[in-house]
Amino acid sequence: MPVEFLQKNWPLILAFVVSGAMLLWPLVKRRISGSQEISTFEATRLMNTENPLVLDVRETQEYEGGHLPEAVHIPLSQLSARGADLAKHTGRTVIVYCDRGVRSTSAAAALAKLGFTRVLGLRGGIQAWREAGLPTRKG
Repeated sequence: MPVEFLQKNWPLILAFVVSGAMLLWPLVKRRISGSQEISTFEATRLMNTENPLVLDVRETQEYEGGHLPEAVHIPLSQLSARGADLAKHTGRTVIVYCDRGVRSTSAAAALAKLGFTRVLGLRGGIQAWREAGLPTRKG
């Protein structure tokens, strides 16, 4: 009986398995990247207590439109090539962010390859920062 059910409904079962895998992929990707996400509240607490390296991985035009205070700007496209610029900071906590939090996941993986052990992505990126009413700087 179960074999007959499987034979008659294989497209439905396949769709179920594929959709389940798609739902789990973001969780698996976060585990693989070695980074964690933090809220704007957690980021401000760390910035006030631990002096983390705040890294903006957006493109130059985006950065000039406004960025977190004290942020270091290295676009994601240049991150691997400019690893030597960051080498002196490998012992520090890094808060990495982009516009909405998508590029920061890739940046976290690149930073892990460069030897960083504590990389935290800002959940929601600078958009979440602005929505929380937190300050930004221009230029």
